[in-house]
Amino acid sequence: MPARILILSASVGAGHVRAAQAVELALRETAGDDATVRNVDVLTLTNAAFRKIYGEAYLDLVNKAPHVLGFFYDHLDKPRSPDSKRDRLRLLVEELNLSELSALLERRGQQPWDVVVNTHFLPASIVASLRKKRAIRTPQMTVTTDFETHRLWVNRPCDHYTTATDEGAAYLHHWGVALEDVSVTGIPIHPVFAKPKNRADCLKRQGIEGKRPVVLQLAGGFGVGPIEQIFRGILDMKTGVELIVVTGKNAGAKKKLEAALSDLPKRHQVKVLGFTDQIDELMTVADVVVSKPGGLTTSETLARGAAMCVVNPIPGQESRNSDYLLENGAAIKINNLPTLAMKLDALVTEPKRLQQIKDNARRIAKPQAAFDVAIRALRMAGAGAGV
Repeated sequence: MPARILILSASVGAGHVRAAQAVELALRETAGDDATVRNVDVLTLTNAAFRKIYGEAYLDLVNKAPHVLGFFYDHLDKPRSPDSKRDRLRLLVEELNLSELSALLERRGQQPWDVVVNTHFLPASIVASLRKKRAIRTPQMTVTTDFETHRLWVNRPCDHYTTATDEGAAYLHHWGVALEDVSVTGIPIHPVFAKPKNRADCLKRQGIEGKRPVVLQLAGGFGVGPIEQIFRGILDMKTGVELIVVTGKNAGAKKKLEAALSDLPKRHQVKVLGFTDQIDELMTVADVVVSKPGGLTTSETLARGAAMCVVNPIPGQESRNSDYLLENGAAIKINNLPTLAMKLDALVTEPKRLQQIKDNARRIAKPQAAFDVAIRALRMAGAGAGV
């Protein structure tokens, strides 16, 4: 009988869902008919009020009060007693609003899942709670999606964790996770990033000349942050560049940038895109990716060997992702947007320095992460000795 694997994510930002999709694709490619895979965003299994508070409120804070997210990140990363009233209350609220998830996990009258793979800590906490109550016995794996880890990712019982870095594994160990229960796989990204692509072919398909430095500005899947200010900052560069801007699902930002195309400095060429499934090719042609350092975007940039220009990291997980990139010489960081043009000019006019940053990006990249996670999940599910 094919292994039954349930992948659970939560659409709090776009990264957790994208990681789940990457694992799903890698499982289907690796196991074929030897696995039955279901991928569920748990926020689709709850009521509108909980979904708004848990998911949409996060994006509002990213845009309007990122420092608040940083406060909660640090506050929730502090030790709690095993019977912490705050943690018990949080779990109770989650369970009350995710009864459909509990039903999906319990699968009464059906064959149980062989393994649950979580790319967010919310479903991991529900699985752990049901196992403590002996409502299910399904093993679970938790896949962390930033370059450092956090106390909220630790939900016992959990049979295995995957992390992006050795440091992330060491921090889970600090919270009591045995090191043999952690694999350093990297962050799972779409399997397409594991396959090399010819830059000249991508330039042609994307309609980009490639005669000047190529700068790719990203705003995440939902199109967050000061997109227009960053755009105008890049246009202040003295060096002519080919700029591609991806505004994600933010139609308003796309419209504003398109309106500005009629009054561009002649030294630049600019292309504005909305949501696209061509990010892997755009990153293949890019010399520099200007973006917030979300775990998935950062991992994709590293996989394609582009230099990263970090802007507006969310305090907490993204600021720590930024630290990791800077420690490894794979990025530059913009602390104040008025200096963006100056720092980009300095980078693209120093070919040796730019190449060194690209080389460092490739050195720490883990483009096969989704396949490594998939193989671990199949082994946990007992799906064949050959896996």
